[in-house]
Amino acid sequence: MGLTGYKRSDGKVGIRNKVLILPTCACSSETCKKVADMVEGAVSFTNQNGCSQTNRDVQYTIDTLVGFAANPNVFGTILVGLGCEVCSAARIGELIRQRTNKPLAEFVIQEDGGTAGTIEKASRAALLMAEEASRVNREPVEWSDIILGTECGGTDATSGIGANPVIGAAGDLLVKAGGTVILSETPEFIGAEHLLAARAATPEISEKILSIVREWENYMKVLKTDLRESNPSPGNIKGGVSSLEEKSLGCIYKGGTTTVQDVIGYGKEISAKGLVIMDTPGNDTASLCAMAAGGACVSVFSTGRGTPVGNPVMPVIKITGNRGTYKKMECNMDFDASPVIMGERTADEMGRQLFRMIEETVNGKKTKAEILGMNEVAIARYCNFT
Repeated sequence: MGLTGYKRSDGKVGIRNKVLILPTCACSSETCKKVADMVEGAVSFTNQNGCSQTNRDVQYTIDTLVGFAANPNVFGTILVGLGCEVCSAARIGELIRQRTNKPLAEFVIQEDGGTAGTIEKASRAALLMAEEASRVNREPVEWSDIILGTECGGTDATSGIGANPVIGAAGDLLVKAGGTVILSETPEFIGAEHLLAARAATPEISEKILSIVREWENYMKVLKTDLRESNPSPGNIKGGVSSLEEKSLGCIYKGGTTTVQDVIGYGKEISAKGLVIMDTPGNDTASLCAMAAGGACVSVFSTGRGTPVGNPVMPVIKITGNRGTYKKMECNMDFDASPVIMGERTADEMGRQLFRMIEETVNGKKTKAEILGMNEVAIARYCNFT
């Protein structure tokens, strides 16, 4: 099966063709939602950030909003601000234009007739943009154009020994084909960070891996807490995960066996090929959003206990190693990796099957999260104490 996708004017390749109605802050989120509801092919979300944040937190928000607009799955963006927020439409719009030349229109509720006036103007612009998007056809693309995010959440004992090794095997195939795989969730490297550092392409990248883990440990000390008090979570423990180190050893399996080529910050644009580490929190939704902002066009999410979480700009493929979870949540699950746990298939065999599912998803097959309209968004809010 050959790959097809949407070639963008900025040189990137997407696998979906969305019009993004992008709220700069909480105060413009409901207006954006009403616009998106009126136009087929448009998506939006609730942005609880964008104002009343520390400078560091604001930067995470900016990087995420700009990255969403630049994501290759987005044809163009309708940007809607309130008018007095920190992350203003003018500020975000300028940064979007610096990163991509895709279609962009801006509206400000305080200047464009309030809620009713802005909905009227923005929906007309969205309608025209959706019409333009419909003229774009799929074309042959290469695996080297594809960036895959990896995530795990609602973890149980089957994740680390079943689903995550399957993700790692599929990711190795993608890297071998010239693509890029993102490994995220820095707090869940703790206790296994030395194994990742040993796989770094250079000593500098090795030190970066160790450094981002130290920063998380230091952050917990500043807060006068220990990450081990809340991780593993109660659900993880109920699912058979005994310690943070055990959880970390399972988590890093998602990164497969290839060399780590780069370490980048939360929501930053990815340029390297091969395996890349992104410094994100352990929160599933915030981590998915960061990878989408970095340019991931598709993601694979393992969940032993089960979760319905999706993303507004990229498809999320759900995989579980727990046969019971797959049966109970089949409406949310895309891939059953339990044959690895049951001794019926190897992780490499199931990895090849998952790779084929990724290929089908790239070519347009919708994931369960897409079909159900799961578009959750969370943006990290933390400071870097070093």
